[in-house]
Amino acid sequence: MVNWKLIGALALPNVGGWLSALTMAGQVRSPTGKAWYDHLKKPSWNPPKWVFGPAWTVLYTGMGYASYLVYEDCGGFTDDALVPLSLFGAQLLFNWTWSPVFFKYHKIGLAFLHMIALDVAAGACTISFFNVNKKTLYFMAPYLCWLAFASCLNYTIWKLNENVPKIPNKDN
Repeated sequence: MVNWKLIGALALPNVGGWLSALTMAGQVRSPTGKAWYDHLKKPSWNPPKWVFGPAWTVLYTGMGYASYLVYEDCGGFTDDALVPLSLFGAQLLFNWTWSPVFFKYHKIGLAFLHMIALDVAAGACTISFFNVNKKTLYFMAPYLCWLAFASCLNYTIWKLNENVPKIPNKDN
């Protein structure tokens, strides 16, 4: 028997992430040469671009599984599930909307503030999940660690490029 609820819980964060990634089109890779992201000054500890796709797939799948555990332990969409699953949805929206702010609109400083809001929302979600099922921490902790790293990376890129002249972009 196929567990459609589990499949949906695993797929939802990934589908949103893939849709969010569409806003990066032409900003990270460009058939005409260097894309906007390539022109940014980045720290030596910036991961190669290919790391982000697999990392986010694993993280989205893990947090999706954690949401499934909460859903099951609360008996579905019940009053007990309202706060943790609402916090999950809120942090997903923050997560999915970060990419357009950073990559499409090139608002690196605003993206950092957006990331701080995401960090807080993901932390609150993790705590609420943990209060329902302790095992969810195994799936949310890697996400929180990655967000901490991503926050540091976003901040550093912002500071390194604060006084760099803007590269013209035909999309903006």
